[in-house]
Amino acid sequence: MASPVHLKLLSWRRLFHHPPLQTLIPSVSRSINHSPSSSPSDEPYDPPFSPVRKTLTTPNKNHKKHVSTPSKSLTPDGVPVRSDLPFDFRYSYSETDPSVAPIGFREPPRFSPFGPGRLDRRWNGVSAPVEGGVGGAAGDRDSVLGEPLTEDEVEELVERFRWNDCARQINLGKGGVTHNLLDDIHNHWKRAEAVRIKCLGVPTLDMDNICFHLEDKTGGKVIFRQCNIILLYRGRNYDPKKRPAIPLMLWKPRAPIYPRLVKNVIDGLTEEETKELRNRGLNSLALMKLSRNGVYVNVVEKVREAFTTDEVVRLDCMHVEMSDCKKIGVKLRDLVPCVPILFKDNQIILWRGRRGHEDLVSQSDS
Repeated sequence: MASPVHLKLLSWRRLFHHPPLQTLIPSVSRSINHSPSSSPSDEPYDPPFSPVRKTLTTPNKNHKKHVSTPSKSLTPDGVPVRSDLPFDFRYSYSETDPSVAPIGFREPPRFSPFGPGRLDRRWNGVSAPVEGGVGGAAGDRDSVLGEPLTEDEVEELVERFRWNDCARQINLGKGGVTHNLLDDIHNHWKRAEAVRIKCLGVPTLDMDNICFHLEDKTGGKVIFRQCNIILLYRGRNYDPKKRPAIPLMLWKPRAPIYPRLVKNVIDGLTEEETKELRNRGLNSLALMKLSRNGVYVNVVEKVREAFTTDEVVRLDCMHVEMSDCKKIGVKLRDLVPCVPILFKDNQIILWRGRRGHEDLVSQSDS
């Protein structure tokens, strides 16, 4: 039997007892739906996701349709352009040797970098040889150049084009005198008598070779040369409307595979002598430190002078790509001359060969 205290507590709980939430929700919703101020017809239509209105796009009257223009390598009739230039088309004229035949190709030779059906010459993987002889090239060049410039005219052109802020400048990189560079030179010659060419990288080892190919391939005349800066003059009788047809290369062809530059055992030496020379070169002090895309106009002279006292020379090419290191070794082999015996860790080791001391002194003096 419950005591009076327990009965008093139970009565207190009944006073503050609340009905469950589930019983309150229907009553509240019923009171809202049956309120006198709201009716189903007055409620606005408000779906959870409103439809996006589709705006009608009106055609722009000022928009011009793209009209495809014929390429420079095709005539308006779609016929391949015929070029009368009397030399074989190559990617680079100054950095390749036509006398060295490749032993393989990295891409099929049938794919011409000029594009399919855009050139009347056939691409053989290295070049597009000229078909038939083209005569009168030397006579045409002399007629375009006209009379030689006087000293005052040369000074005036040099003063206009030799500065760094010259607008008529072309940068010549490690590709050397490339095929598309010829078209750039003629484009500058439309509005200027001369063009400034700034050379950087591996081609600067032999600036005479660059000047020769620029004059031979463009028909111009080098009127100024200082370190790695060249001014190329177009000629007195140059007519931009009669410029030669130069089909452009659409992409850079992959370099062919040539014979190995450095053998395991150098010709004329034994295996032990070859290892001794390579170790001596790696442990010797570096003659020069070559930078990436630098100016190497004085490298050949310094290597020749070093060979008068040392048998092995090391060149530090830490920031130069390995492909450029091998190109430098090939050029030094022909220009010094010398024998590259090792390319390792961006270091070039050169051996002077079996030549005598008197021959080296005579070459350095000349």
